[in-house]
Amino acid sequence: MRPTVFLVDDDDAYRRSLRFLLEAADLAVEDFVSAPAFLETYDPQRPGCLLLDVRMPQMSGLELQEQLRRRQVILPIIFITGHGNVPMSVKAMKAGAMDFIEKPFDGQMLVERIKQAFAQDAKRRQHQARVDEIGRLCARLTSREREVMELIVAGQTNKQIAATLNLSHRTVEVHRARIMDKMECESLSELLGLAVECGMLVTD
Repeated sequence: MRPTVFLVDDDDAYRRSLRFLLEAADLAVEDFVSAPAFLETYDPQRPGCLLLDVRMPQMSGLELQEQLRRRQVILPIIFITGHGNVPMSVKAMKAGAMDFIEKPFDGQMLVERIKQAFAQDAKRRQHQARVDEIGRLCARLTSREREVMELIVAGQTNKQIAATLNLSHRTVEVHRARIMDKMECESLSELLGLAVECGMLVTD
């Protein structure tokens, strides 16, 4: 799916001119006159970035940023404003904004920032897809298999796991084989890699 610049600005003339600039740079653009209008139609599955004016009626850019955070929508945000100040910029960046640009700005610089935002969004989505896939694999495990897996990634041997869970050595071997099969791993190193990715195993 092609990434899109979601442009939210209540100034009609400025929004049109900015859309023209971005489309001339071969970027897909959808524009919205207000933050609520964007929220009503945006599908979190759509990749891209949010180009957002700070001061707007109904809902400000910072308020929209907070709404997206509450909805767990992680979309790179580039704020644009002609009324910016340092505290506002700091607040936006602390809340996760990628950039805060004051008007007037260089068009080519903005295009480069947007391309960086696209790359950041693609990386995040790729990571999330991987986490979701690992979650799907983990969901196939029984509660006992999950216990065994946690001890495996903690570094315990089959003998130690058997003692910890009060199981026979053979039962642990069976659980271990099923875990490797369900997690679609061919080696312990692969299993440990999945454990790191899903947060089960923390490395320095």
